[in-house]
Amino acid sequence: MKVAIVHDWLTTWAGAEKALAELLNCFPQAEIFTTVNFLEKSAISALQGHVIHTSFIQRMPLARRWYRHYLPLMPLAIEQFDLKGFDLILSSSHAVAKGVISDPNAVHICYCYSPMRYAWDMQHQYLRQSGKEKGLISWVMRWQLHRLRQWDYLSAQRVDHFVAISSYIQRRIKACYRRESDVIFPPVEVEKFRYDQPRESFYLTASRMVPYKRIDLVIEAFNEMPDKQLIVIGDGPDYAKLAALAGPNVTMLGYQSDDVLIDHLERTKAFIFMAEEDFGILPVEAQAAGAPVIGYGVGGLAETTLNNVTALWAEEQTSTALALSIQEFEERKQHDAGAFEPLTCRQSAERFATANFARAIQSLVAKHIPKP
Repeated sequence: MKVAIVHDWLTTWAGAEKALAELLNCFPQAEIFTTVNFLEKSAISALQGHVIHTSFIQRMPLARRWYRHYLPLMPLAIEQFDLKGFDLILSSSHAVAKGVISDPNAVHICYCYSPMRYAWDMQHQYLRQSGKEKGLISWVMRWQLHRLRQWDYLSAQRVDHFVAISSYIQRRIKACYRRESDVIFPPVEVEKFRYDQPRESFYLTASRMVPYKRIDLVIEAFNEMPDKQLIVIGDGPDYAKLAALAGPNVTMLGYQSDDVLIDHLERTKAFIFMAEEDFGILPVEAQAAGAPVIGYGVGGLAETTLNNVTALWAEEQTSTALALSIQEFEERKQHDAGAFEPLTCRQSAERFATANFARAIQSLVAKHIPKP
């Protein structure tokens, strides 16, 4: 079987790329198609041995740094790939990958991380955070997003079968595309974490520093609790602003290797997560490391953690609600040392092990492309 895996872009190795790696493990013969690839193939073992096709955006001026600015051209770029002769097309998509034009004889399965947030329900937040709510540039951007929504909906009708990463995204696929979907949770390498290490007194959060991750709320909450220590791991466009916001009890470590992140997850008192996330791999990794999660109990977090068992959910996405949840967490631990038990956290995380993902994907493909 000839397989094409289409991925939006290869610029960082994050959650979507980890899922891509497992798709490549399931289909080692697959060729990769992506708008841009600025990852060193030799440095990413999952990419080795695979042919990688890129679009004309790869050769555009300043594409390495400003590839997102070419978003209006990406629908055109993704449609230029020639997929004639492929039996199976797997699009790994949170933006444009699902928009490829497939061979009529092929089966196209989209593993959807989310419909484009900034083109659909988060448009107003996107414009507000970019300072483009008013003026001529605002109206140009609104028109571009309008056209992008039209293309996004129409291109979704080319997909034969949708797979959502969570029930939360399943509902969004239905709302945006009017399409049904199966749910297969993304893979998490739970086996690389130890869950029985001694716990220390610091809290931990880790994320790419972008607005919707709401690291600002986490820092604000700890600024009001100077007796509690917070460590923040991650980098991104908002790093300098967040570092300026941090009080003396907040340690900003910036980007760190996986080994450093794993070490902190295995030692932290609890992991803090206030984003309204589509799935959120880090809360699962925290549980795999035996750490309970304190965070905003909506979206993916409501599916990947168990409230009052492996997590404590804040009722609102505010720094005040987070501070109250941390206070409640400490009171429970003080009165019951066995609360939020590390082994229970680990068992919760094992639902999302890579082996479960691989079995589910291969079973789905076999259902739609039976062996001759």
